[in-house]
Amino acid sequence: MGPGGIATIIAASSLAVIAIAIAYVVVRVGRLVDEAKASLKALTAETAPLIDEVHTTVTLVNGPLHSLNRITKNAEEVTNKLTEATGDFITKNSSVVKVAGALISAAQMKKGRSKKKKAE
Repeated sequence: MGPGGIATIIAASSLAVIAIAIAYVVVRVGRLVDEAKASLKALTAETAPLIDEVHTTVTLVNGPLHSLNRITKNAEEVTNKLTEATGDFITKNSSVVKVAGALISAAQMKKGRSKKKKAE
């Protein structure tokens, strides 16, 4: 056997070691993929009921929120009507409003005076 034969044996041995290393990596990657698949199945199995529960909870919460929304709209309508009625009253009866304002001012002044007397 000459130097070419020894080089051929070394090259063949190197290729065999590389092939074994690649086969080992392929087997490990296959196991990794199988574990990932099993983990994904478990996660999906646990997540699906949780999503259903969240959907039910959101549906149950939305019912009272719709009622609250209707109540808020009704309160807004009442407020708007009251504001409109007050504006109409002030527009039509401006002299009455001025008299009422003067009476309120007088009452506040009287109240202020009585507080000063009590303080002394």
